Amino acid sequence: MQAPLTMNRRHWLAVALALPLAGIAAQPQGPLVEVWKDPSCGCCKDWVTGLEQAGFSVRVFETGNNAIRAQLGIPAELGSCHTARVAGYAIEGHVPAREIRRLLREKPKALGLAVPGMVVGSPGMDGPLYKGRKDAYSVLLIQPNGETSVYQKYA
Repeated sequence: MQAPLTMNRRHWLAVALALPLAGIAAQPQGPLVEVWKDPSCGCCKDWVTGLEQAGFSVRVFETGNNAIRAQLGIPAELGSCHTARVAGYAIEGHVPAREIRRLLREKPKALGLAVPGMVVGSPGMDGPLYKGRKDAYSVLLIQPNGETSVYQKYA
């Protein structure tokens, strides 16, 4: 009589332990963003955190930023401290998650988006260190030939 009761307890224990994991697996995940950055760069870490908070899945590589930038065809003058790739598009620098979502929704024929340099007030460059300072910047759409156009302005 005791053996069936023991198996029953094990069964319920297994179910109870699996339920939280099933909930995690069932949650939708945002598009995967692969990021190449310097391991000591704090603003890159902050940008990645912002992407995660916006619902993106992120995989970080601590080296290879310059190599992947060249591989993706991003002109050197558009460079920043990190380079990313999402759904076949290149993302260079501190591009807001909102513009990445827009890019994925609109699907233009382009290499991707860039915020050249390290603009204070852009995502990842907006921490307490900057005391609320926000410089104007533009998110650029990079055409397949390397030319750019303004995709979105931030005042």
